[in-house]
Amino acid sequence: MTAGSAAAAAPDTRYGPFDLFDHRSGYGQGIYPEPFLVDDSDLETGEFRVDWLHTRANDQHTDQFTEEIEKGFGLVTLEIEVPEERDYVAGNKISGFDNVNLGARAPFYQYVSPSGFFDSTFGTAVELGIPTNSPMSQNTELVPKLFNDLALGSNFTLQSIVGYSMLYGPGALGGLNTFEYGFVFGYTIPHKQLPIPDVQQLIPVFELQGYKELDNGSASFNELLGNAAVRFNLNSIGPIQPRLGIGFVFPLDNAAREDVHWGVYTSLVFEF
Repeated sequence: MTAGSAAAAAPDTRYGPFDLFDHRSGYGQGIYPEPFLVDDSDLETGEFRVDWLHTRANDQHTDQFTEEIEKGFGLVTLEIEVPEERDYVAGNKISGFDNVNLGARAPFYQYVSPSGFFDSTFGTAVELGIPTNSPMSQNTELVPKLFNDLALGSNFTLQSIVGYSMLYGPGALGGLNTFEYGFVFGYTIPHKQLPIPDVQQLIPVFELQGYKELDNGSASFNELLGNAAVRFNLNSIGPIQPRLGIGFVFPLDNAAREDVHWGVYTSLVFEF
């Protein structure tokens, strides 16, 4: 068989407008672990999650509870997120709901190498934060984003996301613009390699989450957090698969250290 006839016999895996997508891509197939600190970027057909982040610094500590629902329609994922925060400073408590966040994301291009080892999906997203007029939530927030989900082989994944946050409204932070970025490194260990009872996959995760406040286009403040975590994808219960995660959060620069000396992140996801 000549090279030309072999190429002609190879199946065409491209689809969608201008053949921008590839049927072989693992995007939306559950190969990317759910992040903790960093925004999710994978396609979710149906998901409900409950998270708790506890952080401490000097004489203050913070508890943030978040409920989130995600639903996929084709290649588009819609989400709603409801966070509540409780701050304790020198014995005084301040609590309330943060912005209610509405979000949407979708891929716009995929590339999968001929062997399937290299699998990359580029996408865009947007998030709208609606203020609740609590002590924690005074400003509307709009965040356009770009993301990339990369898989190398059947084990290693890297999720990357950048966003530009714009705050509007009468609150003290009204008019503030912030560059946001995050990276999620994951390594999937299947049950056959590590046979833990009732665990389909064990996924060590390392995250970097950063914020750079912008003043007239120049950087004025930067904060970087790390999270060393593990996600347990458990056996399904009927049509629902639980995914339990726990992580240790720590600061990576002086600005982050002012707010967080250490933290614990607990996450429970139900995929349906």
